[in-house]
Amino acid sequence: MIKIHPTSDVQTHNIGDNTFIWQFCVILKNAIIGNNCNINFNVFIENDVTIGNNVTIKSGVQIWDGVTIEDDVFIGPNVTFTNDLIPRSKQYPSEFQKTIIKKGASIGANSTIIAGHSIGEYSLIGAGSVITKDIPPYTVWYGNPAVQQGTISKEGKIQKL
Repeated sequence: MIKIHPTSDVQTHNIGDNTFIWQFCVILKNAIIGNNCNINFNVFIENDVTIGNNVTIKSGVQIWDGVTIEDDVFIGPNVTFTNDLIPRSKQYPSEFQKTIIKKGASIGANSTIIAGHSIGEYSLIGAGSVITKDIPPYTVWYGNPAVQQGTISKEGKIQKL
């Protein structure tokens, strides 16, 4: 069963079972959302977006065209994704940059993910970080720009550098 709050504007039919969409979300018609996801209050999801299974997206997140989020990912509140490296009003690129968040990754609140990068499996991005490069699997990053601070196991055990 899919639960969609009546204040949300959900145009896609590509939503998996046991997914809950909270208040005031907007999800465009070509977005794909997997099973058992939790899309919190005030989230915007554009057309060319794929979200896997068991994903949590906290409040205030906008997911733009070109972003893929794999299974078991956590996206913290107010995480910012970009998809255009040279934005100009009323000028659109022929293709938006692609960003992929790999299985099991966690991105902390208020982080910014610059377009065209990959966040590796089970990696952890600390709150407020700015990601300007590809992030290897099982690593911990934070800061502006983010730098590697350690490694992390699949179970979440951190080893500092």
